[in-house]
Amino acid sequence: MATNSIGQIVAEVTRKEYITEHYIRVYLYSTDILQFKNTTIGDNNKIAVPPKGLNEIHFPTLDENHQWIHPSKEVAPSVRTYTHRGIDLEKNEIFIDFVDHGDGGPASRWVREAEVGSKLGVMMRAEGKELYPQADWYFLIGDGTAIPVLSAILETLPETAKGVCIIEVHGKGDEQVLETKADITFIWVHNPEPHVKSELAQVVKTIKISETSKFGYVAAEFSSVKEIRSYLRKEKSWTQQELYAYSYWKAGVAENESQADRQKEKEIVE
Repeated sequence: MATNSIGQIVAEVTRKEYITEHYIRVYLYSTDILQFKNTTIGDNNKIAVPPKGLNEIHFPTLDENHQWIHPSKEVAPSVRTYTHRGIDLEKNEIFIDFVDHGDGGPASRWVREAEVGSKLGVMMRAEGKELYPQADWYFLIGDGTAIPVLSAILETLPETAKGVCIIEVHGKGDEQVLETKADITFIWVHNPEPHVKSELAQVVKTIKISETSKFGYVAAEFSSVKEIRSYLRKEKSWTQQELYAYSYWKAGVAENESQADRQKEKEIVE
């Protein structure tokens, strides 16, 4: 990668397990895992998914003039944003949770077909990152794609913290037990058609917000994040420092095609 702070590895599947019907955890082995020893659990990373039928990862490379040389379309991986769920330095393993939407996207296809020995490219920050600031009350909001980062936040919150966590999943069978020492009220929203509609924003608007110091973390589909951000910033007068809101995906549009829209929306200061 272009900077020393980003690591890049090719890892192989050692096993996978279904956490729920639509949630698949994949364990990946690499002798180079140690470079991620200081990485914050819950931080975003990029995965490089090989084309169907190919079990090799062809990363872009830098030439002597520091220009990127991209592999041909036949072997070029599809790059997607994911959150690693954990790391085991003794076993040289990293594990990543995937939501299987049942669609034909490259990541969903790969995880359904993945078996022992299947390769995946991982590009990830090598140093730590602060996921959230200190506050008395936390508002954690997301869909299935946000469970890894919300889990990482919940697991590290102090027992003095309070808050509400709202997560939208396909149905009752996709609810998970998320560990936390904090006093958190969990609300699960069921939506079997996340690509069609969402009631996440409507549920958010029913919550009584604490008057103490607060912080909100929102990660979901583009339209939901936009509506929730607007509600908290404009109607509830949250400051920019009190809220992190970013969409991981946009309904009906592939991640690489929606990235510009999602980044632009993130940068808006309302």
